[in-house]
This record gives sequence, C-alpha cells and structure tokens, in this order.
Amino acid sequence: MPADRLHLVRHGEVHNPRRVLYGRLPQFRLSADGRRMARQAAEHVHELERPIGALVCSPLQRTRESAAPFADLFGIEPLVDERVIEPTNVFEGRRMRRALLNPLNWWHLRRPSLPSWGEPYAQVVERMDAAMRDAWERTDSGDVVVVSHQLPIWVTHLAVAGEPLRHDPRHRRCALSSVTSFELRDGRWHEVAYAEPASTAGAVDVGAV
Repeated sequence: MPADRLHLVRHGEVHNPRRVLYGRLPQFRLSADGRRMARQAAEHVHELERPIGALVCSPLQRTRESAAPFADLFGIEPLVDERVIEPTNVFEGRRMRRALLNPLNWWHLRRPSLPSWGEPYAQVVERMDAAMRDAWERTDSGDVVVVSHQLPIWVTHLAVAGEPLRHDPRHRRCALSSVTSFELRDGRWHEVAYAEPASTAGAVDVGAV
C-alpha cells in the first residue's frame, strides 16, 4: 500500500540580516523564530493524528533544520532528496531591489514566464512531481512530509490546479512553515488542504527565490 497523504512543508524564517536572496547558498540557517515556526508546523501535523511514514527534506541547511522537529515528534529520520531543493537563480547573494536597478541585470528579466533568471518553472514542477511520487510509492502506510521551499511548493500548487506557472512572486500563497497537503488519486495529485500554523508576525521573508 502506498502513502495516504503528502504534506509539502516550507522551512521557517531564515537568519538573513543583509536581506539577500539566499537561493542555494550554503550556511543560511534558521533564525530563533524560524526554529519556533518549524516546531509549530510539526506540532500542527502531529495534531492531525495521522501517522507519518516518511520524512523527506532538501539538502539545504534551513530545510534540514526545519525537518528536525518532525523527526523529534514522529521518531523518524529524514531522507535528503536533491529534487526538492530551491531552484537556481542568477541573483543569489544580492539584494533584489538594488540588483533590479542595474540595467546590466535587465537581460535576466527578458522572459518572466520561463523564468529567464533561473531554473525553468516546468523543470521545477517535473522534479518535484518525481520526488513526491517516489516518496508516495515507497511509503508503506501513513503520510509523507516533504520539507521544501517556497517556489517549488507554489509551482507544484499551480501545476496541480491547472493554472499557468508564470506568476508574481509577491503573491504566492506559501507562508513560512506553511503546510500544503495533497493526495494521489488515479495517478493525479489533488490538493486537499493548506494551513499556516506558525506565528509569522514580524518575520523577515525576503530571501526566497
């Protein structure tokens, strides 16, 4: 028997005092508030009273740290999967407002539907779908938790909903430590729930791709 439900969980707030776009850069850890948010997300899933059969996370530090409360509450070790990582982005390490004022960077904005500044949305959807299906099939029973990042979770939502992948990053519905839940029926994903269990008032959330 495969899994029953799959939860895409975004990581908590990142310690990012320079407010740069951190992307795949190493050593961007959770802030103290981010660790609290991650714990609140894990407690929310725990309160659903649904057994967790598998825990997956991206290899980046902030997702590993966000997976730790799930490992603690459910007594399960996380499996690192490169396919649920943050996309690449040419603006990594820069402050976006400043970078966009430089005409030399405007070339990277020529095709926002792709997008031309990083990994194509369609490619992100493809690798996320493959990782989700693999986790689903190898889980004998219970739910799967996948700790990932804002853009991969959001474009997965768009693809499942049959909506265009092109979007305004400022309008994503994917808060820090949010939980977006899916079920696989007749070979197709169906979104069944979205929750924002963490208290994010005053959080800094400017570094997502």
